[in-house]
Amino acid sequence: MELNIINEQGKPTAKLAASDAAFGREYNEALVHQVITAYMANARLATRAQKDRGTVKHSTKKPWRQKGTGRARAGMTSSPLWRGGGRTFPNSPDENYSHKLNRKMYRAGMLSILSQLAREDRLVVIDTFTIDAPKTKLLAQKLQGMGMDDVLIITDNLDENLQLSSRNLPHVMIVDVGHADPVSLIRYGKVLMTKGAVSKIEELLA
Repeated sequence: MELNIINEQGKPTAKLAASDAAFGREYNEALVHQVITAYMANARLATRAQKDRGTVKHSTKKPWRQKGTGRARAGMTSSPLWRGGGRTFPNSPDENYSHKLNRKMYRAGMLSILSQLAREDRLVVIDTFTIDAPKTKLLAQKLQGMGMDDVLIITDNLDENLQLSSRNLPHVMIVDVGHADPVSLIRYGKVLMTKGAVSKIEELLA
């Protein structure tokens, strides 16, 4: 598999021979869906707490007698059928949303996404990507000159200047290889990788 290498003006200058095991896989839609679903589920936090009929504040007095009123039987006002009653299946802070995903499946899903991005020309490579100072304006001007406004940048070593400069750019994200995730790979319109990041991905995932 060959990946396009671009310069700082965003123009292709050469081709990089990449491993077919990493960037030449067939797209497995079912596996990618499972990987993304598991990743998003594992990021969920159980922050909601609702009350059931045993914990809601209410009176234990029987609303009316059992027989003779013509109305349905009622034992107490905490019934989920009543306004102000408890929930039937309440959310709990102890709820576990996590999905189990084998490491082999996760790696295969990530490589399937990268291979599809390469086929769609959404994945490009650059020799190095740095800026001289931690200024958002410098990074924005550099990306504008390359014709990129919605981009995920993956580097082999995360530079502090890049990290600080990208925080105020809503459509730019900079991560190292170890923090690249499947949701971000799909979310951004372009993925820009350094040569060192390509080598690391081939080493870690393929």
